[in-house]
Amino acid sequence: MLRIGPIAAAAFARRAPPRHRLAGNRESIPRSWPPALSRGGGGGGGGRVLPVLKTPKGTRDHPPAQAALRERLLGTVVSCFKRHGAAAIDTPVLELRETLMGKYGEDTKLIYELQDQGGELLALRYDLTVPFARYLAMNKVNNMKRYHVAKVYRRDNPATTRGRYREFYQCDFDIAGQFDPMIPDAECLKIVHEILSDLQLGDFVIKVNDRRILNGVFAVCGVPESKFISACSTVDKLDKVPWEEVRSEMVGEKGLSPEAADRIGEYVQLHGGLDLIERLLQDPKLSQNKLAKEGLGDMKLLFEYLTLFGITGKISFDLSLARGLDYYTGVIFEAVLLQQENEHVEELVGVGSVAGGGRYDGLVGMFDPKGRKVPCVGVSIGIERIFSILEQRLKASGEKLRTTETQVLVATPQKHLLAARLKLISELWDAGIKAEMLYKKDPKLLKQLQYCEDTGIPLAAIVGEQELADGVVKLRDVSTREEVDIPREKLVDEIRRRLEP
Repeated sequence: MLRIGPIAAAAFARRAPPRHRLAGNRESIPRSWPPALSRGGGGGGGGRVLPVLKTPKGTRDHPPAQAALRERLLGTVVSCFKRHGAAAIDTPVLELRETLMGKYGEDTKLIYELQDQGGELLALRYDLTVPFARYLAMNKVNNMKRYHVAKVYRRDNPATTRGRYREFYQCDFDIAGQFDPMIPDAECLKIVHEILSDLQLGDFVIKVNDRRILNGVFAVCGVPESKFISACSTVDKLDKVPWEEVRSEMVGEKGLSPEAADRIGEYVQLHGGLDLIERLLQDPKLSQNKLAKEGLGDMKLLFEYLTLFGITGKISFDLSLARGLDYYTGVIFEAVLLQQENEHVEELVGVGSVAGGGRYDGLVGMFDPKGRKVPCVGVSIGIERIFSILEQRLKASGEKLRTTETQVLVATPQKHLLAARLKLISELWDAGIKAEMLYKKDPKLLKQLQYCEDTGIPLAAIVGEQELADGVVKLRDVSTREEVDIPREKLVDEIRRRLEP
């Protein structure tokens, strides 16, 4: 169970060097590349100018403490995916441009497009869902439960304090295949509940809706079908801006009539549970709309399964949830932290949603030559935003995070014992023990023990002249400073015993 800190990750806006041309196996690079490095002025710099040392906007480096925290966080998420029977896959960071275009609604403009690469128009992947659908279609896979952890890229305006980057990790879990309604969907919501509970991020709510219900609402409110997608994108902003602004955009920018916008407002500001579903099933307008009726029926079934899972206390049926991606066809969901107080400053940390997903039954068919459909439902965990929260917590607590997993430091108390250290550490490595030593011939014992305390290494194996003569190793518990002589042949077993959880 992860109780600490954070991290956030990052983006990518990298520029190619001046004109690269590939011809067969030969690479032609202008003589001016790379540009001269120069210190300016004089001295021994020879007129060289140093490059600007920074990461591109919306990206960041991760020093060891942050990388260790990231690894722990990802470990928590992946262990949940594995617990639910998912297999890992990986796909290229590059996709054909045509694979990605037209799948993300208004966010298509955020795709990083690349220059013509030998006759192929390429782009950096925007998410892990579209590549998964392409993978299923290309390999004619009809049934799969998979997870995928990898970086994605968006040409967005970064907001690093809220975990919004141009290069960042996504952690996806998806179930593909023809199954009975709402069983896989309910499991996806259960997974979100498990992960957010395990991470102890604070109180949260998982909002659920259905694109068929939304489309039914738009239809009964007089919105032309051609404007459903753009109306969805506008409604999706309701969690960030008040209804008045959403209504103004619908009328002023999306071309809806004021009457239609007002009717939409009566529905999309509703949220609740089974009682609201039952009420809408009796709504004289929605009950006559085929899509809305199907969506509400499945939503009722979903809540019955979530009740059996015991998680309905964290679930809210929210008609304002739209999720702007074009490929969603049914249930959609989004997890939001209700509050996140900084321990030293009494204020809310605005990080937005921390997980989202839904059903996309038509996406695989868009890639299949015969239009073969593979129903899919999945969830993406917002790792970078969770990193941001945990990072702030770690900083506020002052807690020191171990950056290595070293179990034993091999140390010597006298000079001329490098050979003894090398022989002992080799024995420990061969036995699978995580061990280190200092890279000096004759380090002082105090410096070696201080290194253990600074880095959190729990044990020190000390071998001196007397220990060599007696055939023992002095094993020191770094935290208690207790020492005991262990016969050399029993050292590995004793270390393992002490390190057992």
